[in-house]
Order: sequence, then C-alpha cells, then structure tokens
Amino acid sequence: MSYRSVFAADLFEGQVIIVTGGGSGIGRCTAHELAELGATVAIVGRNVEKLVTVEQEILADGGKVSTHVCDIRDESTVIATIEAILAQHGKIDGLVNNAGGQYRAELKTISTKGFEAVIRNNLTGGFIFMREVYNRWMEAHGGSIVNMIADIWHGWPNFAHSAASRGGMHTLTESAACEWAVSGTRVNTVAPGTIASSGLDTYETKDHAYIQREIAQEVPLQRFGNEAEVSAAIVFLLSPAASYITGSCIRIDGGGPNARRMWWKLEPSDRSKPFDGFHRAKLPDILNT
Repeated sequence: MSYRSVFAADLFEGQVIIVTGGGSGIGRCTAHELAELGATVAIVGRNVEKLVTVEQEILADGGKVSTHVCDIRDESTVIATIEAILAQHGKIDGLVNNAGGQYRAELKTISTKGFEAVIRNNLTGGFIFMREVYNRWMEAHGGSIVNMIADIWHGWPNFAHSAASRGGMHTLTESAACEWAVSGTRVNTVAPGTIASSGLDTYETKDHAYIQREIAQEVPLQRFGNEAEVSAAIVFLLSPAASYITGSCIRIDGGGPNARRMWWKLEPSDRSKPFDGFHRAKLPDILNT
C-alpha cells in the first residue's frame, strides 16, 4: 500500500523539498506525500530517532529522503543544515516551514519565558529558516515556501502565545511574498484547525476531556481534520498549479472560524467524511480512549 495522493505521480520528480518538523504529525505525512510524488525530501527535526523512523518508512515505500538534525531556533545550526542540504542535493525547490508547537494555558498564567519560547519556536525559527533558504538559494533560482500557522482568526483564547506567533508568521509571509516575488519565489501559509495528529498527545491530562468531547462539536463539519487533508493543501501550494498564488492562506479547519453561535446553532452530523490518503496514519492515543 502507498500514499493515496490526489496529485499526479511525478509532480515533483527531480525536486528537492525541505520539511521542518518532519519527524512526526503533519510534517511526517507531508514528507510521505511529497516523496510519493517524486520529490527528494529533506526532513528536519530535533529528534534523531523520529527522523530515522520516518526515513525508513519513506525508503521502504520507495521514496528518496535525507535526514537533518536541527533546532530551527538556533541560527548557526540552521545555516549549517541548509548548507548540508545544498551540498548533498545541489538545490532547494521548496520549503515546508512546519516545525512548531504550543501548550494550552490562560494568558494570565503564561510566564514571559514561556511566551518567548513559543514565539521563538513558531515564528523566529521559521523566519530564520525561510530567510536562509532564500538568501542561499531561492533568491537566485526561485522556489516555493509554505509556512504553517493555525486557526487564529478572531483570537485564540487559551493559546494567546501561539496566536501571537502564528499571526506574526501570517503577516511575515504576506511581506515576504511581496519582497521576494521578483526572484520567482512564492510564499504562502496554511492554517489547520483541530487536526487528529500526534500533536494532540502532547497536551496535559487536564485538557484531555475538552479535546475528546468538546472540540469537534464546535466545528461546522463536526469532526477533526486529519494530516492528509493538511498535506494536500501544502502540496497544492508547492505545485505549479499554484503558480499565481502568493501571500495567501488556505484554511483547513472544517469551517470553525465561521461558527457564530449567537446567530446559528450547529447540529450534529456525520456526513463529512475525511480524506484518508495517508497509508501510515495512526489516530492519536487521546482519541482512542
């Protein structure tokens, strides 16, 4: 069994695409889909064991992949990683700036250290990576960058630190799209809502009941999204079909930001069926209980 992508089998043949946070979750899934479509995927992350596991999966499926241990928050390490990818593969056609994370907490309880850590993880690290990829390759050759944000529209209570960082990435992307258009480099974002990926298992026990019982009920499509549904949007933005799209955002959120309960009552429904494209997908443990 292989990845069931909706895109042409050789879409990225001969291309080299970096996926940060490629050792788990959405990054892992995206790396698999890109490899299935012919790309050589350079997966980047902090955990070597996770990277090696994904590398072995992709190789077993017949894909091309290299692994690169890197903390995107460290400028010198990022530069060394990009130089290593260029030395190994000779070019960089695309960048999926996926690495990041957050934790659930009320704004009044977030320490300055905690706030700055999330900003550096979700915004500063992504900025460093896209700047260095641009300066070291894409300014002269063009390319496509897809930055990960989130469902930040109308604010994100209990995740204000992440909302600030993701909002910053959104406007950073819009700015880069304008400045870098002259080089033929496109820069876009994707904004997932609640996705059934391994990231859900990182939340504290106190948040489990809320995640398990309440989140899907607040979404018009009445379910979680999955990793393949996010990957499909990323792949589209990297593809030639999106050649006139830059500075834009694709939401993958089941219509969550449109649920205005003062005007409309959401009704239970099971008619929205997920796209099960990822053949190695595993439901997060939190949703199996």
